[in-house]
Amino acid sequence: MSAGEGLPEGIDPDKASVARMYDAMLGGHHNFAMDREALAAFTAIDPQVRTLARANRAFLGRAVRFLVDAGVRQFIDLGSGIPTQGNVHEVAQSVSPGTRVVYVDNDPVAVAHSAALLADNPDADIVNADIRRPAGILSAPQVGKLIDFDQPVAVLMITILHFISPEENPAGIVTAFRDALPGESWLAMTHATNQDRPETAAAVGQLYRSRASSPVTARSREEILGLFDGFDLVEPGLTYVPLWRPDPDDEIPDDPSEYWVYAGVGRKTP
Repeated sequence: MSAGEGLPEGIDPDKASVARMYDAMLGGHHNFAMDREALAAFTAIDPQVRTLARANRAFLGRAVRFLVDAGVRQFIDLGSGIPTQGNVHEVAQSVSPGTRVVYVDNDPVAVAHSAALLADNPDADIVNADIRRPAGILSAPQVGKLIDFDQPVAVLMITILHFISPEENPAGIVTAFRDALPGESWLAMTHATNQDRPETAAAVGQLYRSRASSPVTARSREEILGLFDGFDLVEPGLTYVPLWRPDPDDEIPDDPSEYWVYAGVGRKTP
């Protein structure tokens, strides 16, 4: 895609998009020159950023399969991004047909491509909304149609909360969704951390502040654990993404902190 090919309304031609940068990291084609330029700067800071993105995506697949095995048949994927391989509905519905999925994003490209992908899928839909306004998401018609809040729901917050500044109260956002969930519901999250690689996290934060539409706030392990308040983490707890229930053929790095994103899955506390 190029900015000259009918740039969708609402896109700032001078700012990279979080969703489109992630698409570029995963080798997708739904991104613009400013996204690829920002990714090149990111790669100069951390040469294995694409590997990290793939590890994060792999965690999503493992977490969704775990949750379906645990009996979940409803998902809300917040900050879902641009569709790529291994989307939540594809993973979940391949295991349990009829599993219902609501995606949520506010990037015009992500919303447009998601809507096109889901046009013929009666059990999945996209909401154009911002995670900073949980009430608007929870009251969206798509959520009302597909999600039954009398049955367990899994909320996915995959690499989204580190784009929420302290002033925007990330814990309050999690609490709003938690309080709307019935018992036996779940939260899956990945979040950038400054725990072991503070210099890398600081440099990436500066990059996103200067080049992207959303700044990054990396957090300590303790701060990320706090976001799971009201949820009981399943084993192995909060850990670097490649260490969360890896598949037998997954490669485990010698130094997991190189993957400076934590991952965890928790069940709503009774």
